[in-house]
Amino acid sequence: MRSIWNGAISFGLVSIPIKLVNATESHSISFRQIHLADGGRIRYRKVCELDGEEVPSAEIGKGYEEADGSVIPITDEDLAQLPLATAKTIEIMSFVPAEEIDPLQMDAAYYLAANGATAAKPYILLREALKRSRKVAIAKYALRGRERLGMLRVVDDVIAMHGLLWPDEIRVPEGVAPDVEVTVRDAELDLADALMATLGEVEMASLHDDYRDAVEAMIAAKAGGAFEPVEASGEPAGGQVIDLMAALEKSVRAAKASRGEAGGAGGAGGAEEAETEAAAEVTPMRRGGTGRKTSAAPKAVGGKKSTAASAKKTAATAAAKSTSAASKKKTAAKSTAGKSGTTKSTSAASAKKAGAGAKKAATPRKRASA
Repeated sequence: MRSIWNGAISFGLVSIPIKLVNATESHSISFRQIHLADGGRIRYRKVCELDGEEVPSAEIGKGYEEADGSVIPITDEDLAQLPLATAKTIEIMSFVPAEEIDPLQMDAAYYLAANGATAAKPYILLREALKRSRKVAIAKYALRGRERLGMLRVVDDVIAMHGLLWPDEIRVPEGVAPDVEVTVRDAELDLADALMATLGEVEMASLHDDYRDAVEAMIAAKAGGAFEPVEASGEPAGGQVIDLMAALEKSVRAAKASRGEAGGAGGAGGAEEAETEAAAEVTPMRRGGTGRKTSAAPKAVGGKKSTAASAKKTAATAAAKSTSAASKKKTAAKSTAGKSGTTKSTSAASAKKAGAGAKKAATPRKRASA
Protein backbone atom coordinates (compact mmCIF):
# COMPACT_ATOMS: atom_id res chain seq x y z
CA MET A 1 0.00 0.00 0.00
CA ARG A 2 1.23 3.48 -0.85
CA SER A 3 2.16 5.69 2.08
CA ILE A 4 0.71 9.19 2.30
CA TRP A 5 2.97 10.56 5.05
CA ASN A 6 6.38 9.73 6.51
CA GLY A 7 7.44 10.62 10.02
CA ALA A 8 7.93 9.11 13.46
CA ILE A 9 6.02 8.23 16.61
CA SER A 10 7.35 10.06 19.65
CA PHE A 11 6.93 7.74 22.67
CA GLY A 12 8.74 9.61 25.45
CA LEU A 13 12.37 9.52 24.40
CA VAL A 14 11.72 6.64 22.04
CA SER A 15 11.31 7.52 18.35
CA ILE A 16 9.70 5.04 15.99
CA PRO A 17 10.02 5.79 12.26
CA ILE A 18 6.71 5.03 10.54
CA LYS A 19 4.81 5.40 7.30
CA LEU A 20 1.15 6.44 7.27
CA VAL A 21 -1.13 4.33 5.06
CA ASN A 22 -4.86 4.75 4.43
CA ALA A 23 -6.77 2.01 6.28
CA THR A 24 -10.04 2.49 4.39
CA GLU A 25 -11.16 2.86 0.81
CA SER A 26 -14.40 3.91 -0.82
CA HIS A 27 -16.24 1.48 -3.10
CA SER A 28 -19.03 3.88 -3.98
CA ILE A 29 -19.86 4.21 -7.68
CA SER A 30 -19.00 7.63 -9.05
CA PHE A 31 -20.91 9.33 -11.85
CA ARG A 32 -19.84 11.94 -14.38
CA GLN A 33 -21.80 15.07 -15.14
CA ILE A 34 -22.98 15.09 -18.75
CA HIS A 35 -24.88 17.34 -21.12
CA LEU A 36 -28.37 15.77 -21.39
CA ALA A 37 -28.83 16.96 -24.96
CA ASP A 38 -25.87 15.11 -26.47
CA GLY A 39 -24.20 13.18 -23.62
CA GLY A 40 -21.05 15.28 -23.69
CA ARG A 41 -18.90 15.42 -20.55
CA ILE A 42 -19.14 18.49 -18.36
CA ARG A 43 -15.67 19.48 -17.15
CA TYR A 44 -14.53 22.08 -14.68
CA ARG A 45 -11.58 24.17 -15.66
CA LYS A 46 -9.46 26.25 -13.32
CA VAL A 47 -9.41 29.73 -14.74
CA CYS A 48 -7.66 32.80 -13.38
CA GLU A 49 -10.13 35.59 -12.62
CA LEU A 50 -7.66 38.30 -13.67
CA ASP A 51 -6.57 37.18 -17.14
CA GLY A 52 -9.31 34.61 -17.89
CA GLU A 53 -6.71 31.98 -18.80
CA GLU A 54 -6.86 28.33 -17.76
CA VAL A 55 -4.15 27.57 -15.17
CA PRO A 56 -2.33 24.19 -14.94
CA SER A 57 -2.04 22.48 -11.55
CA ALA A 58 1.70 23.17 -11.35
CA GLU A 59 1.01 26.92 -11.24
CA ILE A 60 -1.68 26.76 -8.54
CA GLY A 61 -0.72 27.53 -4.94
CA LYS A 62 -2.40 28.42 -1.62
CA GLY A 63 -3.56 31.76 -0.34
CA TYR A 64 -5.47 33.15 2.65
CA GLU A 65 -8.26 35.58 1.88
CA GLU A 66 -8.71 38.38 4.40
CA ALA A 67 -11.94 40.18 5.27
CA ASP A 68 -11.28 42.98 2.77
CA GLY A 69 -10.85 40.48 -0.06
CA SER A 70 -7.08 40.70 -0.34
CA VAL A 71 -5.19 37.39 -0.59
CA ILE A 72 -1.95 36.52 1.21
CA PRO A 73 0.06 33.79 -0.59
CA ILE A 74 1.10 30.81 1.59
CA THR A 75 3.74 28.37 0.34
CA ASP A 76 4.62 24.85 1.45
CA GLU A 77 7.96 26.22 2.67
CA ASP A 78 6.12 28.66 4.94
CA LEU A 79 4.15 25.80 6.50
CA ALA A 80 7.24 23.61 6.87
CA GLN A 81 9.01 26.32 8.89
CA LEU A 82 6.27 26.52 11.52
CA PRO A 83 7.67 25.77 15.02
CA LEU A 84 5.49 22.71 15.58
CA ALA A 85 6.82 19.47 17.05
CA THR A 86 4.07 17.58 15.27
CA ALA A 87 5.06 18.68 11.77
CA LYS A 88 6.77 15.34 11.16
CA THR A 89 5.98 13.54 14.40
CA ILE A 90 3.01 11.75 15.92
CA GLU A 91 3.50 12.91 19.50
CA ILE A 92 1.88 10.65 22.11
CA MET A 93 0.55 12.71 25.03
CA SER A 94 -1.28 10.19 27.22
CA PHE A 95 -2.92 6.75 27.47
CA VAL A 96 -6.61 6.41 28.34
CA PRO A 97 -9.23 3.62 28.38
CA ALA A 98 -10.84 3.19 24.98
CA GLU A 99 -14.36 3.76 26.36
CA GLU A 100 -13.44 7.36 27.22
CA ILE A 101 -13.26 8.22 23.53
CA ASP A 102 -16.57 9.46 22.13
CA PRO A 103 -17.24 7.71 18.77
CA LEU A 104 -18.53 11.06 17.49
CA GLN A 105 -14.93 12.28 17.48
CA MET A 106 -13.63 9.52 15.22
CA ASP A 107 -12.62 10.54 11.72
CA ALA A 108 -10.40 8.91 9.09
CA ALA A 109 -8.44 5.72 9.92
CA TYR A 110 -4.82 4.93 9.06
CA TYR A 111 -2.36 2.08 9.50
CA LEU A 112 1.07 2.89 10.94
CA ALA A 113 3.78 0.80 9.29
CA ALA A 114 7.31 0.46 10.69
CA ASN A 115 9.68 2.31 8.37
CA GLY A 116 12.83 0.22 8.19
CA ALA A 117 14.38 -2.65 10.12
CA THR A 118 15.53 -0.47 13.01
CA ALA A 119 11.91 0.57 13.67
CA ALA A 120 10.69 -3.01 14.18
CA LYS A 121 11.62 -3.45 17.86
CA PRO A 122 10.29 -0.11 19.21
CA TYR A 123 7.19 -0.57 17.04
CA ILE A 124 6.49 -4.01 18.56
CA LEU A 125 7.28 -2.67 22.03
CA LEU A 126 4.59 0.03 21.70
CA ARG A 127 2.15 -2.47 20.21
CA GLU A 128 2.55 -4.96 23.04
CA ALA A 129 2.38 -2.20 25.68
CA LEU A 130 -0.95 -1.05 24.23
CA LYS A 131 -2.24 -4.63 24.23
CA ARG A 132 -1.28 -5.32 27.82
CA SER A 133 -2.60 -2.03 29.18
CA ARG A 134 -5.86 -2.34 27.23
CA LYS A 135 -5.66 1.39 26.63
CA VAL A 136 -5.35 3.66 23.62
CA ALA A 137 -2.81 6.40 23.03
CA ILE A 138 -3.88 10.00 22.45
CA ALA A 139 -1.53 11.87 20.13
CA LYS A 140 -1.13 15.02 18.07
CA TYR A 141 0.07 15.09 14.46
CA ALA A 142 0.09 17.47 11.52
CA LEU A 143 -1.36 16.46 8.15
CA ARG A 144 -2.51 18.42 5.11
CA GLY A 145 -1.77 21.82 6.53
CA ARG A 146 -3.30 21.49 9.99
CA GLU A 147 -2.60 19.95 13.37
CA ARG A 148 -4.89 17.08 14.25
CA LEU A 149 -5.77 14.84 17.16
CA GLY A 150 -5.33 11.08 16.89
CA MET A 151 -5.99 7.83 18.76
CA LEU A 152 -3.60 4.90 18.44
CA ARG A 153 -4.84 1.35 19.06
CA VAL A 154 -3.88 -2.19 18.10
CA VAL A 155 -5.68 -3.96 15.23
CA ASP A 156 -4.47 -7.55 14.85
CA ASP A 157 -0.67 -7.10 14.73
CA VAL A 158 -0.70 -3.53 13.48
CA ILE A 159 -0.91 -0.15 15.19
CA ALA A 160 -3.79 1.82 13.72
CA MET A 161 -4.48 5.51 14.15
CA HIS A 162 -7.91 7.14 14.06
CA GLY A 163 -8.04 10.82 13.34
CA LEU A 164 -10.12 12.54 16.01
CA LEU A 165 -12.07 15.76 15.80
CA TRP A 166 -11.16 18.38 18.35
CA PRO A 167 -13.69 18.60 21.22
CA ASP A 168 -14.88 22.04 20.07
CA GLU A 169 -15.71 20.57 16.63
CA ILE A 170 -18.47 18.37 18.09
CA ARG A 171 -21.80 20.18 17.93
CA VAL A 172 -24.13 20.16 20.91
CA PRO A 173 -27.34 18.23 19.96
CA GLU A 174 -29.73 21.07 20.77
CA GLY A 175 -33.30 20.55 19.55
CA VAL A 176 -32.57 17.03 18.30
CA ALA A 177 -34.14 14.90 21.04
CA PRO A 178 -37.99 14.56 21.12
CA ASP A 179 -39.55 17.48 22.98
CA VAL A 180 -42.59 15.55 24.22
CA GLU A 181 -42.94 13.60 27.43
CA VAL A 182 -43.14 9.87 26.77
CA THR A 183 -43.45 7.09 29.34
CA VAL A 184 -41.89 3.77 28.38
CA ARG A 185 -43.39 0.87 30.28
CA ASP A 186 -41.44 -2.09 31.61
CA ALA A 187 -43.44 -4.44 29.34
CA GLU A 188 -42.26 -2.49 26.29
CA LEU A 189 -38.66 -2.57 27.48
CA ASP A 190 -38.95 -6.32 28.08
CA LEU A 191 -40.16 -6.83 24.51
CA ALA A 192 -37.35 -4.63 23.18
CA ASP A 193 -34.83 -6.72 25.15
CA ALA A 194 -36.40 -9.91 23.77
CA LEU A 195 -36.12 -8.57 20.22
CA MET A 196 -32.47 -7.62 20.75
CA ALA A 197 -31.71 -11.06 22.16
CA THR A 198 -33.52 -12.78 19.28
CA LEU A 199 -31.72 -10.78 16.59
CA GLY A 200 -28.45 -11.65 18.32
CA GLU A 201 -25.10 -10.76 16.78
CA VAL A 202 -23.91 -10.50 13.20
CA GLU A 203 -20.61 -11.23 11.51
CA MET A 204 -19.46 -7.81 10.33
CA ALA A 205 -17.57 -9.43 7.46
CA SER A 206 -20.85 -10.82 6.11
CA LEU A 207 -22.43 -7.38 5.63
CA HIS A 208 -22.68 -6.30 2.01
CA ASP A 209 -23.61 -3.21 0.00
CA ASP A 210 -26.75 -4.36 -1.85
CA TYR A 211 -27.38 -0.89 -3.27
CA ARG A 212 -24.03 -0.87 -5.04
CA ASP A 213 -24.76 -4.31 -6.55
CA ALA A 214 -28.12 -3.06 -7.81
CA VAL A 215 -26.51 0.02 -9.39
CA GLU A 216 -23.84 -2.11 -11.07
CA ALA A 217 -26.50 -4.50 -12.41
CA MET A 218 -28.51 -1.56 -13.75
CA ILE A 219 -25.43 -0.11 -15.49
CA ALA A 220 -24.64 -3.51 -17.06
CA ALA A 221 -28.25 -3.91 -18.23
CA LYS A 222 -28.35 -0.42 -19.74
CA ALA A 223 -25.03 -1.04 -21.47
CA GLY A 224 -26.53 -4.17 -23.04
CA GLY A 225 -29.78 -2.44 -23.95
CA ALA A 226 -31.90 -4.83 -21.88
CA PHE A 227 -32.75 -2.56 -18.94
CA GLU A 228 -36.40 -2.43 -17.89
CA PRO A 229 -37.32 -0.07 -15.03
CA VAL A 230 -39.15 -1.74 -12.14
CA GLU A 231 -41.38 0.23 -9.83
CA ALA A 232 -40.31 0.18 -6.22
CA SER A 233 -42.50 -2.06 -4.10
CA GLY A 234 -43.64 -1.39 -0.58
CA GLU A 235 -44.66 1.75 1.21
CA PRO A 236 -42.37 4.10 3.10
CA ALA A 237 -42.27 3.29 6.80
CA GLY A 238 -41.77 6.84 8.02
CA GLY A 239 -44.59 8.86 9.54
CA GLN A 240 -46.84 5.94 10.44
CA VAL A 241 -48.62 5.80 13.79
CA ILE A 242 -48.24 2.26 15.08
CA ASP A 243 -49.10 0.25 18.14
CA LEU A 244 -45.64 -0.11 19.67
CA MET A 245 -46.44 -3.26 21.64
CA ALA A 246 -47.94 -4.97 18.59
CA ALA A 247 -44.94 -4.01 16.45
CA LEU A 248 -42.48 -5.33 19.03
CA GLU A 249 -44.37 -8.60 19.47
CA LYS A 250 -44.61 -9.11 15.72
CA SER A 251 -40.90 -8.32 15.33
CA VAL A 252 -39.93 -10.89 17.97
CA ARG A 253 -42.07 -13.57 16.31
CA ALA A 254 -40.67 -12.73 12.87
CA ALA A 255 -37.08 -12.83 14.14
CA LYS A 256 -37.66 -16.20 15.79
CA ALA A 257 -39.34 -17.57 12.68
CA SER A 258 -36.44 -16.42 10.47
CA ARG A 259 -34.04 -18.33 12.75
CA GLY A 260 -36.30 -21.40 12.88
CA GLU A 261 -36.78 -21.12 16.62
CA ALA A 262 -39.85 -22.33 18.50
CA GLY A 263 -42.43 -19.68 19.20
CA GLY A 264 -42.15 -18.11 15.75
CA ALA A 265 -45.11 -17.51 13.49
CA GLY A 266 -44.02 -20.22 11.07
CA GLY A 267 -45.15 -23.85 10.88
CA ALA A 268 -48.59 -25.43 11.16
CA GLY A 269 -50.96 -23.31 13.18
CA GLY A 270 -48.26 -20.67 13.73
CA ALA A 271 -50.17 -17.94 11.97
CA GLU A 272 -53.33 -18.57 14.00
CA GLU A 273 -51.34 -18.61 17.26
CA ALA A 274 -49.63 -15.37 16.30
CA GLU A 275 -52.94 -13.66 15.51
CA THR A 276 -54.56 -14.94 18.71
CA GLU A 277 -51.57 -13.87 20.82
CA ALA A 278 -51.55 -10.43 19.25
CA ALA A 279 -55.27 -10.03 19.91
CA ALA A 280 -54.83 -11.08 23.54
CA GLU A 281 -51.70 -9.08 24.38
CA VAL A 282 -51.79 -5.90 22.31
CA THR A 283 -52.30 -2.84 24.49
CA PRO A 284 -53.98 0.25 22.99
CA MET A 285 -51.88 3.40 22.69
CA ARG A 286 -52.83 7.02 23.37
CA ARG A 287 -53.11 8.98 20.15
CA GLY A 288 -53.10 12.72 19.77
CA GLY A 289 -53.25 13.27 23.55
CA THR A 290 -57.07 13.02 23.69
CA GLY A 291 -59.04 9.88 24.38
CA ARG A 292 -58.05 6.32 23.64
CA LYS A 293 -58.45 4.42 20.46
CA THR A 294 -58.26 0.66 20.43
CA SER A 295 -57.21 -1.06 17.26
CA ALA A 296 -59.54 -3.83 16.15
CA ALA A 297 -58.15 -7.20 17.13
CA PRO A 298 -58.51 -10.02 14.59
CA LYS A 299 -61.03 -12.75 15.39
CA ALA A 300 -59.62 -16.10 16.43
CA VAL A 301 -61.04 -19.21 14.83
CA GLY A 302 -63.85 -20.61 16.96
CA GLY A 303 -63.99 -17.45 19.09
CA LYS A 304 -66.96 -15.71 20.70
CA LYS A 305 -69.59 -13.73 18.80
CA SER A 306 -69.49 -9.97 18.61
CA THR A 307 -70.48 -7.83 21.60
CA ALA A 308 -73.58 -6.49 19.81
CA ALA A 309 -74.87 -10.00 19.11
CA SER A 310 -74.22 -11.03 22.71
CA ALA A 311 -76.09 -7.99 24.03
CA LYS A 312 -79.06 -8.72 21.75
CA LYS A 313 -79.18 -12.34 22.87
CA THR A 314 -78.96 -11.32 26.53
CA ALA A 315 -81.86 -8.86 26.13
CA ALA A 316 -84.02 -11.52 24.45
CA THR A 317 -83.26 -14.02 27.22
CA ALA A 318 -84.16 -11.46 29.89
CA ALA A 319 -87.45 -10.67 28.14
CA ALA A 320 -88.30 -14.38 27.89
CA LYS A 321 -87.56 -14.88 31.57
CA SER A 322 -89.76 -11.89 32.46
CA THR A 323 -92.67 -13.24 30.38
CA SER A 324 -92.28 -16.67 31.92
CA ALA A 325 -92.29 -15.20 35.43
CA ALA A 326 -95.47 -13.20 34.72
CA SER A 327 -97.19 -16.28 33.30
CA LYS A 328 -96.27 -18.35 36.33
CA LYS A 329 -97.58 -15.65 38.65
CA LYS A 330 -100.94 -15.47 36.79
CA THR A 331 -101.29 -19.24 36.82
CA ALA A 332 -100.55 -19.30 40.52
CA ALA A 333 -103.22 -16.64 41.13
CA LYS A 334 -105.85 -18.62 39.17
CA SER A 335 -104.94 -21.77 41.01
CA THR A 336 -105.32 -19.99 44.34
CA ALA A 337 -108.71 -18.56 43.31
CA GLY A 338 -109.87 -21.99 42.16
CA LYS A 339 -108.79 -23.62 45.38
CA SER A 340 -110.59 -20.89 47.39
CA GLY A 341 -113.85 -21.43 45.43
CA THR A 342 -113.66 -25.16 45.94
CA THR A 343 -113.07 -24.67 49.63
CA LYS A 344 -116.14 -22.38 49.90
CA SER A 345 -118.32 -24.87 48.01
CA THR A 346 -117.18 -27.71 50.21
CA SER A 347 -117.88 -25.68 53.35
CA ALA A 348 -121.44 -24.85 52.19
CA ALA A 349 -122.23 -28.48 51.39
CA SER A 350 -120.94 -29.59 54.74
CA ALA A 351 -123.07 -26.98 56.52
CA LYS A 352 -126.22 -28.04 54.60
CA LYS A 353 -125.60 -31.67 55.40
CA ALA A 354 -125.10 -30.86 59.06
CA GLY A 355 -128.40 -28.91 59.13
CA ALA A 356 -130.30 -31.80 57.62
CA GLY A 357 -128.84 -34.17 60.14
CA ALA A 358 -129.88 -31.92 63.01
CA LYS A 359 -133.46 -31.63 61.70
CA LYS A 360 -133.77 -35.39 61.41
CA ALA A 361 -132.60 -35.86 64.93
CA ALA A 362 -135.22 -33.40 66.25
CA THR A 363 -138.27 -35.29 64.72
CA PRO A 364 -139.74 -37.90 67.25
CA ARG A 365 -140.07 -41.46 66.06
CA LYS A 366 -143.51 -43.19 66.10
CA ARG A 367 -143.97 -45.90 68.65
CA ALA A 368 -144.55 -49.31 67.37
CA SER A 369 -148.08 -50.80 67.84
CA ALA A 370 -148.52 -53.28 70.59
